[in-house]
Amino acid sequence: MKIKSFIRRTGMSLLFLGAFYMTVSSISNVTLTDLHVSGATTMHVSHNPTYTSEANQPAKYRQTALKEKGLNTIEKRQTYISSDEIEGPETLEEAVDFEQYPTATVEATGYTAGVESTGKTPDHPQYGVTFSGVQVKRDLYSTIAADLSVYPIGTIMYIPDYGYGVVADKGSAITGNKIDLYYDTVEEVYSEWGKKEVEVYVVEMGEGTLTEEALVELNEDEALQVFRQEMAEN
Repeated sequence: MKIKSFIRRTGMSLLFLGAFYMTVSSISNVTLTDLHVSGATTMHVSHNPTYTSEANQPAKYRQTALKEKGLNTIEKRQTYISSDEIEGPETLEEAVDFEQYPTATVEATGYTAGVESTGKTPDHPQYGVTFSGVQVKRDLYSTIAADLSVYPIGTIMYIPDYGYGVVADKGSAITGNKIDLYYDTVEEVYSEWGKKEVEVYVVEMGEGTLTEEALVELNEDEALQVFRQEMAEN
């Protein structure tokens, strides 16, 4: 009786396992040979010693088998952006948020180092030398003149359509809300500027001094060199 009872229970267990296996296979389309448990022995349906299980196959083969049986696998993907698709700012206004700075409305004119603006000729020992002691310069940061009681030497402004200006000079006619913008030639003064009322951004108030080294450092700002090159080309 005990033997018959054991055989009956064993048969029922095998039938249950067989039904469970068939159900899992029909739902997931994965056989027991596809299931691998880390750190445990792989289950095989066949006990034939000549049978080669997928566990003994290369990882690439097993991943392919799983994909073919409908299992989702996680794939790492990298997105590459062509440099042609990256567009940088074309102007200083696009590159810098000037709205963070206070503004002032000024009357701006242009000047040169020549006799028409300073009364000095090229053979004058102080030709092209500003009140601060630095040479006049039209660059990414250009020298400009202002009323020093309003904007001390070293004050940095951004003037739309002109660029950055650093207060380095003064003038008898430059008082109050007036500034004078340096240009290399009289022709540039008239063709590029003339006389305008403009809203400027006061980036930094000066402390009364300016050196050639400080001016060079401003103009060598690596992040803004593309705009400096564009200015030189225009």
